[in-house]
Amino acid sequence: MTAEHGGAPYLKRMKITSFGAFANKVVGPFTPHLNVVFGENEAGKSTLASFAGGVLFGWEEARGVRNTYKPRNADRAGSLFFAPRPEEGDSLQGENADASAAASASEPGVLASGSVSESENELVLSRVRNADGLQGPVELVDDIDRETFQTMFSLTADELRSLRNTTDMTAKLLTAGSGTGASPAHALAEVQDRLAEYTSKAAGIEHSIARLTAEQDDLRAQMAAAADETERYKAQDKEFHELAPQRAQLLARLDALNASIEELAAQRASLEKLDAQRDQLRRQRDSLREDEAALAAEHRVREQTSDPALVALGAADERALRDRIDALAEEQAKCAHSVDLAKENCSTSTAAYEALLETEDVHQVHEGRRRQRSVQVGLSIALPLVFVAAGVPLFMHGREITSLSFTALGIGLVVFSLMLAAAALVMLFRPDKAAEALEVRKQDAQWVMLQDKKKLEACLSAQEQLAARIRSQLDAVGLSAAQGSLRSARSLLAEAKDARAETGLFQQRQQALASRLSSVEDNLADVERQRARAVERAGLRDGASVEDVDAAIEQRTRQRVGLLETSESLNRRYGELKQELSQAKHAHRFDELKLRYQQVRTRQDESAQDYARLLLAKRMLEAAIAAWESKSQPEVYRQASRLLSLMTDGRWVKVVMTPEGRLQVMDAVKTEREPVHLSLGTCQQLYLALRIALLMTADNVGRSVPILADDILVNFDARRRIGAARALAELSRTRQVILFTCHEEIVESMRSVDPALNVVEL
Repeated sequence: MTAEHGGAPYLKRMKITSFGAFANKVVGPFTPHLNVVFGENEAGKSTLASFAGGVLFGWEEARGVRNTYKPRNADRAGSLFFAPRPEEGDSLQGENADASAAASASEPGVLASGSVSESENELVLSRVRNADGLQGPVELVDDIDRETFQTMFSLTADELRSLRNTTDMTAKLLTAGSGTGASPAHALAEVQDRLAEYTSKAAGIEHSIARLTAEQDDLRAQMAAAADETERYKAQDKEFHELAPQRAQLLARLDALNASIEELAAQRASLEKLDAQRDQLRRQRDSLREDEAALAAEHRVREQTSDPALVALGAADERALRDRIDALAEEQAKCAHSVDLAKENCSTSTAAYEALLETEDVHQVHEGRRRQRSVQVGLSIALPLVFVAAGVPLFMHGREITSLSFTALGIGLVVFSLMLAAAALVMLFRPDKAAEALEVRKQDAQWVMLQDKKKLEACLSAQEQLAARIRSQLDAVGLSAAQGSLRSARSLLAEAKDARAETGLFQQRQQALASRLSSVEDNLADVERQRARAVERAGLRDGASVEDVDAAIEQRTRQRVGLLETSESLNRRYGELKQELSQAKHAHRFDELKLRYQQVRTRQDESAQDYARLLLAKRMLEAAIAAWESKSQPEVYRQASRLLSLMTDGRWVKVVMTPEGRLQVMDAVKTEREPVHLSLGTCQQLYLALRIALLMTADNVGRSVPILADDILVNFDARRRIGAARALAELSRTRQVILFTCHEEIVESMRSVDPALNVVEL
């Protein structure tokens, strides 16, 4: 324990009357050096830390969702008991007495609930309501404020992630321990505030030099004016009476201008609305005209692709033409059927004739008579079957399509097959006349073949004549584009019918567009008439735009501004003259001004002297603070570097502050990093080392306030936890340290570096 710290009291125990879940509870005793409050989760460790801060600097107000530890049916209240720090020779005896008191309590390390006896040397700080303030020897905490306590003395894992206002906090702590009655940093801030008051122009600061100078200048001007006011009174009275008619004239002109501007504004709004309507109607008109032109062009294109004569056909003519086409189609179908039948008959007869011719070839000669009978038998069977096979389908097909030709041909083939069968039978039974019969058959087959060929030629000729007749008839009725095709003729008639329908639809759409266009043009003409009337009412030329109205409004506005300025000038002058003439009755005003001027001058001289003294004090304080910082601040960062190296086992060895005011650390291989680039544990170790260094260097600040550390070692590994424990043990040689934890390994780490560790269990 250093000599500077020897006489400062330390926190011996806490008495919680009501705070959070605790009521009428005493916790302690604590030793002046290193203490650990050990308890399970939710045992109340954080509550105790918040309670100590609340007693010293006020209970936290209920804001947001933070826990303020306010009991349901009671006010927060409690006391902190401080005892004089024992001398080195007496420390062991005092600590043994505290340990005996703890052993006699109902719980280990926690005194029994209820009252606690106070010795004659104990100092008690207590608080109930914030409005009542701290009760007891408040000088114990006079050298520390709430912000410094929360930043430097009440440590949590979250607080160790940064150090707010590092430079300001360093200056505050270092200069607070300078040995003066108050911190030079606080004194400098107060001097700067008072200097700002002397240079401020704000109202209510009577000793402000700027305000006094302005007041003196004003009084000087008033005195100069008062010296000549007697000579001016007559001229002012004359001027005062001449201003009345001028003011009335100006007011009349202003009223006229205001009325004109209001009328122009109304007409401008009307013109703007009418212009919008006109533009919309013009767009509608142009759009309708474009639609009308597009519709006409589309109709012209369709007219070019349609035959006007067909389009002009009436309903009766179209029906008659369709009937003629249907009749021609039926006739064409019959003719085609006849041609097909003739072709089939011709093919059949030709095949029969060629078959008969083939019976007399070389093969028949070689076969001889041996196969004559077999051939006769085959022919008697095959030929009738062929004709029956050809005749029956023709007969059935003719019945299906109700064609007499096909039916007759089918019957003929069947009959012919029967005749052939009969002839074959006759030939079979007349083997002596085979050659004659064969010749007769050849002649018959040849006759039939020639007959079928002639019939086919006749059918083809009739088909050609029918096609020519169909084409001539279609050309005669205006269907030449069909080129003799009845199907194309029907398509042309359908297209003509569609064209007539589209023509009717075109006429309807054209009439609708014309009606809408006429309505839009009427509305446009009405809008133009309304606009012309609005322009006329505005007093502008025909065709004036909104911009012209704006220009007219701006011109009249400028005129009104000029008249208003003139009117205000006249009114101001009128009021000044009236006031001055009313004050002309008091002849002692000049004497009063001289007296006030002397008073202000005296006060100004006094303020100047005070300002000079404050400037001198400011320079002296700045020099003193610079000297203290140049001496103590390097020691802070030297100690912080040593402690950080101790905590990190030599990994990070140096802590520096850059000229820009940013904190940096350096590792063993000279790599520099800012705290934001460190891991969570290393960052907490950095800020813990910096706080311990500040507290060790500025050991005269908060001499009686304990360091409350709530589980600040949880993010450290085992090796770095031992280093941090050594740093806390080193701090506890000059300040009281109370560590709250729920981890037994942390308790063992603290005991390994300080065998005299005081453990208070909850």
